[in-house]
Amino acid sequence: MSPVKDKTADARTIGNATDTRAALVSKIAAHALAEGLNPTAIPKLVLSRRSVPSYCASATYEPGLILFFQGKKRINVGKTTYLCGDSSLLLTSVALPVVSQVIKASQDEPMLAMILRLDMTIVRELLNKEDFDSPDDSSDTRGMSVNAASEEILNAFSRLMTLLDTPADIPFLSGLIQREIIYRVLRSSQGKHVRAIATAGDQKNRVAKAAAWLKDNYAKPLRVEELAEVARMGISTFHNHFRSLTEMSPIQYQKQIRLNVARQRMLSEGVDAATAAFGVGYESASQFNREYSRLFGQPPMRDARAHRDGTAMVSTSR
Repeated sequence: MSPVKDKTADARTIGNATDTRAALVSKIAAHALAEGLNPTAIPKLVLSRRSVPSYCASATYEPGLILFFQGKKRINVGKTTYLCGDSSLLLTSVALPVVSQVIKASQDEPMLAMILRLDMTIVRELLNKEDFDSPDDSSDTRGMSVNAASEEILNAFSRLMTLLDTPADIPFLSGLIQREIIYRVLRSSQGKHVRAIATAGDQKNRVAKAAAWLKDNYAKPLRVEELAEVARMGISTFHNHFRSLTEMSPIQYQKQIRLNVARQRMLSEGVDAATAAFGVGYESASQFNREYSRLFGQPPMRDARAHRDGTAMVSTSR
C-alpha cells in the first residue's frame, strides 16, 4: 500500500515559500531604488531593478548566483537560451560571455533580482570537509544552469537582505549566511555544476582554468594546442569538454568576449569601430564588422549610435 501524501503539509510549504518571496520583493524594491545595478553594504551582493524592457545587452557573467523576482529576462549563451523569472535561481560557475535582454518589466512590477558573487574559496572549503557528502554526478555539467529556488535558499537570501536594515550586523553575519547559501546550492540539483569546477583534477576544473586564461588573454592569437596543454588534454577531448562547459567552441568564446569588450568601449569611451576592433585583437576591420553585425543585429557604429540616442530596438521575441 502506497503511503498517503500529506496535502496539508504541501500547502503549508507552498504558502511559506510564497510569503518569503513576497517579503523579498518588498525588501529588494525598498533598497534597489535606482534603475540598473545597486551595490549594497553587503560584500558580493548587488541588487538589480529594471522598470522597462531593454535592448539586447552584452556582458561577461562571472561565477555567481542571480535570484530573479517579477519580470522576465532572457539570457543567451552560445545557441542556448535561458528564461529567468519568478523565483528562478541562475547559477554561473565559470565566466561566460552572454547576450541578455529584459523582456518583461513595468513601473508597477519592475524586474527585481539579487546578484551574489560566488566565492570559490568557500566552495572548495565546504567540499573539503569530511562530513560533506556529495554524489558523484559531475557528468553533463555546464557553466550555466537555471532552476526554481528552494524554500531553504529563499529563506537564506531573505535573511541576507534583512541585514541591510541592521548594518552593524553585516560584518559578523553576512559571511555566515553567504556560506549557508553556497552550502544549500551545493546540496541542490544545481550543485554538480559548481562541484565539478571546484574539484581539483576534475576534467571540468581543468577546462575552466583554460577558459579563465582565454578570458584574460582574449586579445592574443588563439592557439587551441596551448589551451589543451593548460587543461592537460588532447585537442579533440579538450574541444568536446570546452563546448560542453561553455556551450561554445574556444574560437566562439574568444570571439564573443572580444565583441562584448569592443561594444562596451564604443559605448562608454566613444571610440570608433576600427579602434575598438584592433584594441581587442582583430586584424581585419571588415571581419569585425561582419561578426559584430551577426551577433548584435547591426553594424558597430550604427549600433553604438542607436544606444547613445536611445533608439535601440527593444523586442520581446527573438
